[in-house]
Amino acid sequence: MLGLLLAIALALVHVSASTWEFLEVIPRRRWKSLAGGVSIAYLFLEIFPELSQSQEILRRVDIPAFEYLEDHVYLLSFVGLTVFYGLESLALRSRASNRKTEGEDLTSFEIFGLHILSFGIYNALLGYLLQETQHGIISYVLFFIAFAPHFMVNDYSLREHHKKAYDKYGRWLLAGAIMAGAVVGQTVAVSEIVIEAIRSFIAGAIILNVLKEELPEERENCFWSFVTGAIVYGVIVFMV
Repeated sequence: MLGLLLAIALALVHVSASTWEFLEVIPRRRWKSLAGGVSIAYLFLEIFPELSQSQEILRRVDIPAFEYLEDHVYLLSFVGLTVFYGLESLALRSRASNRKTEGEDLTSFEIFGLHILSFGIYNALLGYLLQETQHGIISYVLFFIAFAPHFMVNDYSLREHHKKAYDKYGRWLLAGAIMAGAVVGQTVAVSEIVIEAIRSFIAGAIILNVLKEELPEERENCFWSFVTGAIVYGVIVFMV
């Protein structure tokens, strides 16, 4: 049940992140850079090694279209990265268009729906993977330490794009999505190959979201906060 408890904890991050008063006290550039350091450390220490293991599993797949692709896992990760890069581009263009036509710096209803749907699928897949991956309590704690700040920064980005619509509807839908994925993961089992394919796609999405939001522009970043986050998470990983 550890995976289910972790899904609940991450869902609560989505629901409550906007009410965390300490985020108003700490300069934005510091906590975003700190979160970026943690997430980048997680990518290099956890996700990239898992991708190499996933590749060995996907090599066994007996699907003709895959026989011509030696690096299946990296292709799936690239697809995940590309999809979420496209979503970010659509959101930015929609905001720019609305600023010119409506005088409001937010996305259209259609882009809001597409964004929430996509991140909902992202969250649901994460919730499902948490139930399929059997680890000890330490691994789940490390996962939470890495993803709680990641979700927090995702929330900030989505709120910037969609404003009140995200607070009123979006955060609740995303919290529900990760719980829905967790419940399905508790009741439905799929093949190991499907699990690794999902994991690879999610890895690409994580990479894009980390690089997009958690490595901010020069005027908004704090190098030492970033380094602190990366070192602290790295030390925790190696200690356990």
